Amino acid sequence: MFDHTSITLKDRVLRLEILRQRQHVPVLIIGGGINGISTFRELALQGIPAVMVEQGDWCQAASGALSRMIHGGLRYLETGEFSLVKESVEERDRLLQNAPHYVAPLKTTVPIDSWSGGLIGAAKRFMRLSEKPARRGALIIKTGLSLYDIYTRKYGSMPKHQLHGSSATRHRWPDFADWVKCSATYYDAWISAPERLGYELIEDSEKANALALALNYVSVVACDGDNVTLRDNLSGEFFTLQPNVVVNATGAWIDQLNGVLNPDDDAAKLIGGTKGSHLIIDSPALLTELDGGMVYYENQEGRVCIMFPWYGKVLVGSTDIRVDSPENIVCEAEEQHYILESLRFVFPNFDIKDSDVVYTFSGVRPLPASHAASNGQISRNHSLVLVPPTGEQHFSTLCLVGGKWTTFRKFGEQAADRVLNLLGERRKVSSENLAIGGGRHYPTPDEKANWIQHIASENGLSLDRAKQLVARYGSRANTIIASFNKRPETFLKHHPGYSQQELRFLIQHEQVVQLEDVLVRRTSLAISGALTVPLVEEINQLLASTLVWNENTARQHLALTLSHLASQHGLTELAAPSDLRRETHVELQ
Repeated sequence: MFDHTSITLKDRVLRLEILRQRQHVPVLIIGGGINGISTFRELALQGIPAVMVEQGDWCQAASGALSRMIHGGLRYLETGEFSLVKESVEERDRLLQNAPHYVAPLKTTVPIDSWSGGLIGAAKRFMRLSEKPARRGALIIKTGLSLYDIYTRKYGSMPKHQLHGSSATRHRWPDFADWVKCSATYYDAWISAPERLGYELIEDSEKANALALALNYVSVVACDGDNVTLRDNLSGEFFTLQPNVVVNATGAWIDQLNGVLNPDDDAAKLIGGTKGSHLIIDSPALLTELDGGMVYYENQEGRVCIMFPWYGKVLVGSTDIRVDSPENIVCEAEEQHYILESLRFVFPNFDIKDSDVVYTFSGVRPLPASHAASNGQISRNHSLVLVPPTGEQHFSTLCLVGGKWTTFRKFGEQAADRVLNLLGERRKVSSENLAIGGGRHYPTPDEKANWIQHIASENGLSLDRAKQLVARYGSRANTIIASFNKRPETFLKHHPGYSQQELRFLIQHEQVVQLEDVLVRRTSLAISGALTVPLVEEINQLLASTLVWNENTARQHLALTLSHLASQHGLTELAAPSDLRRETHVELQ
C-alpha cells in the first residue's frame, strides 16, 4: 500500500470526514459503475442523502470497457426482446438530447452476403429452437431494420434505414470482401467519453443534493448484519455505516459482495458474466475507408462484430467469452487473433498486423446467470433482485443485475423507485429530460460555431484550442478555462494538445487519486494510443506536484502504472524498467 499521508487534496479529506461522522444512512450504494452512478443520481435528485462507494475508480471496470456504442439493440429483435429494444431506442434518443457533448449519431453499414439466406435459422432462434449463431440475409436484416424504424419514429431523430444493391455497395465500399452482395445502412449513436460522462453524473448529483456523498477507492470489507464496514484503500482507515438499504451495483462482483454482506446465506448465483475484448488499431487506410461511419458485420461464424473510427484510430471488437471470475481480465492473444481474423473476413485487402494494435481493453458483462448454450442468447436486459432483511441481516439489499450503457438512466430510475418504496418515499423529480454535465446549455448545431468563437475571443484562446476544449468537456469547458485565470497555458512537452493547467484542474476537481485515473479515465490519452513513456513520466510529475507526493511515492506510481498499462492494455512498450520494478513491492489499490 502506498504512503498517502502526503496527499493534501482537501476535497477527499472533507469527504472522508463526512463519512466518518455518518453512522446511519438511508441508502448505501456499493459499486461506482454506470448503473450505481445512475441510481445515486436518481436518489440524489429525490433528496435522499445516499452514500456511494467504489473500490477502484469511477467506471473503472466493465463501465469503462464498453464498445463505445449507444444503440437500440438491433439484434435483440431476433430473440424477441422487443421491450428492451423500445427502451434502448428511447434512452439512446434521450442521451443524444441530454449529453450532446459526448453522444452523437453514428451512420452504420451492415454488409450482407445474400438476399434470402438465414430465414430458417432466424425463425428457430426467435422460437428458441436453436441457439447457434448464423449469417443473416438481406430479407431478415430489412425486416429487423423496418421494426427498428418503427421504434425510432416516435422521436424522428434518426433517418430511416436504406438497402443498397451490389453496385451502390461496391461504389461506397470498394474494399469489402467478395462475399458481400449488398448492404444496409441505418443510424445509431456512439459515446466519445463514457468515463467522463460517468463522473459528470456524480458531480451533478452532489450539486443537486449537498448531502449526497460519493467516494472512490473505498472497499466493503465486512458486515455484521447491522453495520457495513468500509476501508479507505489509500489510508487504510476503517469506517462503519448502518444502512436501511444497500444497493449492490457491483456488476460482475454482485455474488461476491452478497457473500460479504450475508456470509451465512446460501444465496442463488445471480451473475453469469461474459468477457468482451476490443482493440484500438492504427490503420490510416482502414480509417479512410470507414470515412466516419461504422461497419456492423457478421464474422465467419455469424457472430456480430463492429468497427468504427476512434480518435484517429479504429476501434474493433469484440469477443464474448464466459468467465468464472471478473478479476485480472485482459485481452488474451487468442482474442486479438480472433478479432483481427474477423476484421480480415470483411476487409481482406487491409494488411492489419499485431503491431498495428495500439491499445486493448476488456471487461466482464454482468449478465444474468444462464444455462444458454450460446452466449448470444443470454438476455441483455436488466433486472432488480431484492434480498429482504432476515434474522441475521437487518437491511434490505437490492441487486442490479445486467444492464448496458445505453439504458443506464432507465435502470437507475427503476432501482431508485424500488429504493424509494422501501424507504416510504416518493419520486419528486424526473431525469428524462435533464441535461448531463457539459451537455447543459450546449448549443444547437447551427449555434455551435458562433458559441465556440465567442469562447475563444472572450478568453484569448485560439479557435482550435477552444474547439478542442469544447470537444473534451462540452459547456464545462467554460469552468476549466476560467481556472486558467487569463494566463497563458503551459502545454505538455510530450503532448501539446494538453496543458498543465487543464490536467491540474482535472486532478484537483475530479477525485483523481492515481496516475491511471488521469491517463485512462479523465482523458482519452490511453485509449487513443497517445501514451509514450516520456509523456507518462511528464504527467506523473505533474500529478506528484499537485498531490504533494514525495519522490518515492511518485516513482512507485510511475513503475506500477507502466507495468499495469503493459499487462492490462497491451502497451508492452511502456513496461516499467527493471530497476523501477525492483524498487517497490507495493500494488496499486
